[in-house]
Amino acid sequence: MESKKIYFLLPNRMYAHDGVRSALGQAVENHFAFPVFMHGELPRFSDYVKENIDWIRDMEGDVFILGGGDVPEGVELTPITVEELGERLREADVIIPYGLPKQTNAPPPACAE
Repeated sequence: MESKKIYFLLPNRMYAHDGVRSALGQAVENHFAFPVFMHGELPRFSDYVKENIDWIRDMEGDVFILGGGDVPEGVELTPITVEELGERLREADVIIPYGLPKQTNAPPPACAE
């Protein structure tokens, strides 16, 4: 199976830990996983999440923070700009917007099937 570059865009800090864990799951499946914390809002990082981030790096992935920001002590996140992220996303095989807010409007009939 061919390894793919998979980016997880994490705009909602409520789902950030799940997104990191899902990225680690893809790294374990021999894909290159790159979670990206967006909007500069970071969740609290438990030791478990810190270990997941380290494992993603050990498996040739990386964990980014868009626009930098205050990263808690003991957590290593790679700062990335919007332009750099755009260039990387052009080379991605899969882009997953993870943890989007719930839909408040009903989908159009063509999408409801």
